[in-house]
Amino acid sequence: MTEIRFYHLKTQRLEQALPQILSKALGTGKKIVLRAPDDKQAERLNEHLWTYASDSFLPHGTTKDGFAGQQPIWLTDKDENPNGAGILVLTGGTTSEALGDYDLCCEMLEDHDQDNIAAARARWKEYKEAGHDITYWQQTETGGWDKKA
Repeated sequence: MTEIRFYHLKTQRLEQALPQILSKALGTGKKIVLRAPDDKQAERLNEHLWTYASDSFLPHGTTKDGFAGQQPIWLTDKDENPNGAGILVLTGGTTSEALGDYDLCCEMLEDHDQDNIAAARARWKEYKEAGHDITYWQQTETGGWDKKA
């Protein structure tokens, strides 16, 4: 079964927390698919990953870049896994019908998006009933993470 982690962003926006999470995930040696709710958001995240720090780089690509199979991080608005990723990162309330294709799924929940948080509670129940290993992580005031459930 796929391990599912809910990350509740309390003190940072997605764009601030994402590079750290993606960096840690890349450290596992597995490829990543990052799913955005639409093409505009995927492009915004793509731009951010190029510019978030002058001394860091997260290797990634989109359909505009091509070579999907070679991209360590693939940004998309589609439910796809063209780079053979083992890790799926869901943003903006996106879901996947192919959770079983991944070892780990990280759902990113922004505190200001109460509709997505409510929907995530329903998904938690569905995932639990399906037998997935689920944990809930809440962001601390300093930007770290506390496992709450």
